[in-house]
Amino acid sequence: MEPVIIVLIILVVLVFIALIKTIQVIPQASAAIVERFGRYTRTLNAGLNIVVPFIDTIRNRIDLREQVVPFPPQPVITQDNLVVNIDTVIYYQVTDARAATYEVASYIQAIEQLTVTTLRNIIGGMDLERTLTSREEINAALRGVLDEATGKWGIRVNRVELKAIEPPTSIQDSMEKQMRADRDKRAAILQAEGVRQSEILRAEGEKQSQILRAEGEAKAAALRAEGEAQAVRTVFEAIHAGDPDQKLLSYQYLQMLPKIAEGDANKLWIVPSEIGDALKGLSGAVGNFGSGLGGNGASGGTVPAQERREKPSID
Repeated sequence: MEPVIIVLIILVVLVFIALIKTIQVIPQASAAIVERFGRYTRTLNAGLNIVVPFIDTIRNRIDLREQVVPFPPQPVITQDNLVVNIDTVIYYQVTDARAATYEVASYIQAIEQLTVTTLRNIIGGMDLERTLTSREEINAALRGVLDEATGKWGIRVNRVELKAIEPPTSIQDSMEKQMRADRDKRAAILQAEGVRQSEILRAEGEKQSQILRAEGEAKAAALRAEGEAQAVRTVFEAIHAGDPDQKLLSYQYLQMLPKIAEGDANKLWIVPSEIGDALKGLSGAVGNFGSGLGGNGASGGTVPAQERREKPSID
C-alpha cells in the first residue's frame, strides 16, 4: 500500500505543477513571449492564458507602459572646441514585445548608446552659445533620430529632454561676469530713463503751471481793465447827468494841480492848455463873488477894478 500512496502523491503534485504551468495570468499593460522548444510561438496579452506545460516556456515579460530612463552626463565637444556635459532623459514605450525581445539584445543599452552618438553629432555642429539657447532644436533633432532608429526594435521614443547643459568652470565664470555686466547696464539704462522721464514730467508741469498762471494774469488784467472802464463809464455818465458848469470844472482843475506835482522826481511837469481857460473862468467867478460882497457892505468901500487887475495872477 505504501508504494501506491507514494505514487498517487507524486501524481497529484505533478498535476498541480502542470496546472500552474498551464494557466498564465498576464497583468494589464504587460506582455509575455512564449517559446516552444526554444522557438518563438506567440505573445501572451493581458488576462488569463493557457499554455502547454513542460513544452511552452515564458521567455520574457515586458512592461508596455511608458518608461522614463535618465542617462548619466555625457561629455560632448562643441564646434568651438569646448567640452560640455549634457544630461538626457528619454521617454519611450514598447509597442512590439516580440521585436523588443528578438531584434536587439538590450534595448535600454542600445537607446543609451544611440542617444550619446546622436547627441555628439548634433552638438558638434553648434557653438557653445547656440547649444545653450537651442534646447528645443536639439530635443527635436534627437527625438527624430531615435524614433527612426528604434522603430525596428518595437520601441517608440515619445520625448527626449536635455536635463542639464554644464559648460566648463572657466566659461561659467565668464558667463556670470557677462550676465552681471548686462544686468548692471540694464539697471543704469533704466535709472537714466527714469531720471529723464522725471525731468520731462517736471518740465511739463512747470510749463503747464506757467501757462495757467499767465492765463490767470491775463484774465485778471482783462477783468481789472473792464472794471476800470466800467468805473470811468459810470463817472462819465454821472458827470453828464449832473451837467457841471465851467466854474465847477475850473475848481476841479485846481484840486488836481498838487497831485500832478507830487513826487521828488517830478522836476518838470506840463500844464495843459485848458488850465488857463479854467483859471480865467475861476478868476471871473472870484471877481464876481468879490464885487457882490463890496456892493452889499454898509461901511466897506469899493475896490477899484484897476487894483484888482494889478494883483499877481495865480500863474
